[in-house]
Amino acid sequence: MLRPRRWTIAEPHTDAKELAERLKVSPLIAQVLINRGMREPQACMEFLRPSLKLLHDPNGIPNLPQAAERIAQAIKARDKIVIYGDYDVDGITATAILWHAITQLGGVADFYIPHRIEEGYGLSSEAIAQICDLGAKLIVSVDCGVTAVEPARVARDRGVELIVTDHHEWHAAEGQANLPLAPLLPDCHSIVHPRLPGTTYPNPHLCGAGVAFKLAWGIGQAVNGASRVSEEFKHFLVEATGLAALGTIADVVPLIGENRILAAFGLGGLKQSKLTGIKALIESAGLTGQNLDSYHVGFLLAPRLNACGRMGHARLAVEMLTRADFATAMEIATYLEQQNRQRQSIEKKILTEALDQVKTNNYDADDCRAVVLGGEGWHAGVIGIVASRIVDRLHRPAIMVALNNGHGQGSGRSIAGFHLARALESCHEHLEAHGGHEMAAGLKLQTPKFEDFRQAFCEYASKQIDDVMMTPQLHLESLAELRQLSAAVVNDLNRLGPFGHGNRKPLLCCRDLQIAQPPRRVGKTGDHLQLFVRQGNTSMKCIAFNYGELFDRLQPGTTIDLAVEPQINEFNGRTNVELEVKDLQFCGT
Repeated sequence: MLRPRRWTIAEPHTDAKELAERLKVSPLIAQVLINRGMREPQACMEFLRPSLKLLHDPNGIPNLPQAAERIAQAIKARDKIVIYGDYDVDGITATAILWHAITQLGGVADFYIPHRIEEGYGLSSEAIAQICDLGAKLIVSVDCGVTAVEPARVARDRGVELIVTDHHEWHAAEGQANLPLAPLLPDCHSIVHPRLPGTTYPNPHLCGAGVAFKLAWGIGQAVNGASRVSEEFKHFLVEATGLAALGTIADVVPLIGENRILAAFGLGGLKQSKLTGIKALIESAGLTGQNLDSYHVGFLLAPRLNACGRMGHARLAVEMLTRADFATAMEIATYLEQQNRQRQSIEKKILTEALDQVKTNNYDADDCRAVVLGGEGWHAGVIGIVASRIVDRLHRPAIMVALNNGHGQGSGRSIAGFHLARALESCHEHLEAHGGHEMAAGLKLQTPKFEDFRQAFCEYASKQIDDVMMTPQLHLESLAELRQLSAAVVNDLNRLGPFGHGNRKPLLCCRDLQIAQPPRRVGKTGDHLQLFVRQGNTSMKCIAFNYGELFDRLQPGTTIDLAVEPQINEFNGRTNVELEVKDLQFCGT
């Protein structure tokens, strides 16, 4: 059943027309730019024309200069450097960026990726001990490590230096009453993190791959002994924006500021990427030669990389993106595709079981503020995706826990305004381990603790989440008339991409539209509708996914308001504007 949503429409700005004239764009584009905090023409032009020159100095990230200098020393000494990554797309691409950077500069690099099921997220003491015993002289974590207090001690005791690079939440140390809790950080050579207390770095939203990219840049400076990198390494950094874009988009960090710059340049370069693994990944997805956007990454490329870590071992994906030749890379890419299909099948089964639990236990009731579900035999590598599906349906935080052999491994997703990592911290006495950030997090627990954790988490959520937070909201950029939505305007709207978290595709409100023709059911099961709407002398075709249940109510003459994303449709050499319906309201009801 379709959930009612609350619309908020941005107020029109009186200076949008003037800004539009100065930028030579339509007032609608100017309105969207103002909505996103840009009123000065210079800021708007930088947004419309992102440049790598606008990236922040990497040395502004806390502790990055000393970390880069230490890695540069290890490169020159030919010491063995082991990169300890994570098993998701962000961790995989971060590992690949740093591996390529070190090897290109003449260093000796290897990598270690933990097994999602057997080892879980983050640094483990056992793995660190093993890496040290195998001759590592320096360990560098990527996309993990900020909570690794005990593993850092293991490395220190063995005389091996550890550099942590991360972007996740840290654990809090015990503090005195009425005093803010200090961070509990690993004792290691350095911690490179864009949000450490006291930092003034302008972009706190870098993902793991973004931090690795900036560290690679810093290492290039340190090896070159100058503020600039060598010309050869500069070409590598431009190539590495493709890897950074994959991690940035897949990890759903805000696509604003330098994140958007990395994503824009990275996406633009993927089509011509010289990296063997990237070419194999793109070919396996049937996207060779195509211009790629955030949709292709989020729904076609990233799931293939993620499937390896979810269903098997993510080390294969890193192998593909680093030292594999093209034949080997294609073998791995084909295997990833098989793993992804298997993941989809398992995901569907777990989702069905999860929704049965929701219904049986009345977790979809209005007074239920969070959902915590557990199942014996659930695949721990897939439950995070299922948690996202639950959030999409119920619009409340959801945690899925795979219970196997007395242990539970969980993954959660959240809603705007509810910080998931802090919520888990409030329940830490019931957990063996936990970590993550605002919108996604993971945990481990003993099965006998599951019900206590469920109760504690739901109680915390009930105090933090109100009715407004539980009502899905649509933030609409502007009122728009059909006659305004020309192909030129829609193309200008697309210049605001790449789109994603923090930079959503512009959503417009079209009011008082009449259904001009009987709707058509489309799709294999007829769940989607094709609509034809009219406003004045302008008519337009719409596609409304999953609105099949409204077929009988959307007959000719019915007046509706639509929240839409306009898009360009090209068919048989003809170009026209169509509207993708994101929500629908009947007028006069």
